[in-house]
Amino acid sequence: MKKWMALLVAMVLTLALASAGAVTVAIPDDATNEGRALLLLQSIGALTLDEAAGITATPKDVTSTKAEIEFIPVQAATVANNLQDVDFAIINNNYALDFGLNPAKEGLAIESADSPYSNVLCVKEENRDSDLTKALIAAFTAQQVVDYIAETYADGSVVSVIENPTDGYDASVDYDALNGTKVSVAVTPVPHEAIANIARDILAEKGIELEVVEVTDYVTPNDFVEAGDVYANFFAHTPYQENFNAENGTHIAIVAPIHVEPMALYGGQSSDLSMLTGD
Repeated sequence: MKKWMALLVAMVLTLALASAGAVTVAIPDDATNEGRALLLLQSIGALTLDEAAGITATPKDVTSTKAEIEFIPVQAATVANNLQDVDFAIINNNYALDFGLNPAKEGLAIESADSPYSNVLCVKEENRDSDLTKALIAAFTAQQVVDYIAETYADGSVVSVIENPTDGYDASVDYDALNGTKVSVAVTPVPHEAIANIARDILAEKGIELEVVEVTDYVTPNDFVEAGDVYANFFAHTPYQENFNAENGTHIAIVAPIHVEPMALYGGQSSDLSMLTGD
């Protein structure tokens, strides 16, 4: 299956690159991240979107461009891998960081950190108000997490949005009753796994064992939570989760915003932004 997908992506890229004179831009192919990428291009003056499209805009909603642009939609996790085959690519920050790219350093254009795309901790709707969920929220929004983000990403490539940091615990929770509990959370690698490990250590002080399950795509974590295979996930931003529920009929509740990862535009075969903006 993976081999077939790789061949399909390569074929799409080959066809796109054959379009003479077009500037090729690889973008994520899922609804909200595709729209997010197009909004970033609009913010730098490369294109104009239909105002009615909103955050789920697709290339069909582009009403004008400064240059002929050939969009190459691929899975978010594979955009960075295709960077060398296109002129430009817009990459979700967790995948960019994991690929060794820093939006604050290598990004040719970067989102404002003041955005609706907060990465969030989620559980199944029926578990939203449980003591275990409250314990997870307190651990994931601890001052230790705020400090880790500030120290590790001082360049602004990841920004905490935790408004009222805790000491790691919730005074309303009966931690004695939770002692010995095992709970799992599905995360994508950078920076989610490191943040989850901080929460794991905090919870361990109260006898709660947090298993951190690493995944590498944007679908499996929600499937896991919906099926009950894991209790929580921490990987996606708010618009993605809301859209996922709407499209799939899932019941995944957002319980805490943790951080923002500004999406960025990177140069592949070119680093000349004027190719896109006409400046």
